[in-house]
Amino acid sequence: MTTPPSRRRARRRPPVERKWDTTVPSPCVKVCTYGGDDLCEGCFRNADEIREWMIMTREQKLAVLENIEIRKDQTFGG
Repeated sequence: MTTPPSRRRARRRPPVERKWDTTVPSPCVKVCTYGGDDLCEGCFRNADEIREWMIMTREQKLAVLENIEIRKDQTFGG
């Protein structure tokens, strides 16, 4: 015997409410050009960092921002 549709829905888990961290602004400067090192020439992030920015935790975003500063120093001899 099959379970009626109304009972099947009742067994489903409630939807997970995602809470995105918006406390750290994106470093995007709307340039989006990639050089030979696979980093955006505008914000110095790689494709993974750009794609995952919205789902990163605050701590992960702050780590990316630190890496960006290191990359800028390496690029511009800071």
